[in-house]
Amino acid sequence: MSKLLINEGPVMIIPSLAVKIGLNEAVVLQQIHYWVTSSSHVIEGRKWIYNTYKEWQKQLPFWSESTIKRTIRSLEDQGFLISENWNQMKMDKTKWYTIDYERVEELEEPDSEPSITQNELPTTSACTKENTILNQAIPESTSKITTEKKIPIVEIIQYLNEKTTAEYKPGTYKTQEMIRERVREGFTVEDFKKVIDIKSEEWLHDSQMSKYLRPATLFGNKFESYLNQKHVKKPLCEEDFDLDE
Repeated sequence: MSKLLINEGPVMIIPSLAVKIGLNEAVVLQQIHYWVTSSSHVIEGRKWIYNTYKEWQKQLPFWSESTIKRTIRSLEDQGFLISENWNQMKMDKTKWYTIDYERVEELEEPDSEPSITQNELPTTSACTKENTILNQAIPESTSKITTEKKIPIVEIIQYLNEKTTAEYKPGTYKTQEMIRERVREGFTVEDFKKVIDIKSEEWLHDSQMSKYLRPATLFGNKFESYLNQKHVKKPLCEEDFDLDE
């Protein structure tokens, strides 16, 4: 038998996942899942693994380190992969990884349509319009669950980056947890954008305060007070007027 036919540990891949997130991304995500499930490193309620890009390249020798780095960055940007630095020495830049399994579950197609009571069942002569109305009549509680499961973390972080010219990553574990916590409290995407707008207007051009335009500050425990803050008007000064006219 040929030595090229499964005489070593195979690299697993699910075709439907590759279609949705990319071939390289599906391979890497599956490989990380394999190691995460057997990991004994539990931090903040999640299992983590750690590897350098060179170590990943040894496991996936058909790719260069740069390809693996781009693929991991793609998974982070899409919110499927969460990375942190849990090393005892912060000078050690080896990255730790875990998977946002809730985000992965969002890719799955629903197994069935929302349940309908007997009184709601359409007759055999029901038209397409009636079916559409039934599909729209989702209970409020179901809508809330769906909203929480599909939090647009990437959209929120991209908006923050655009407003502040920063480069925060949506895959950071602490950032995702803070956003989810605020959503569980009932805040919306528009609320996040409003807070970003208010504090950017106030802090962006302040050399002392601009460093606080970050997820840890904006989306923390003071989120509601920031949201209800009145817009701060910049005090007028001599430079605001053209005194030569």
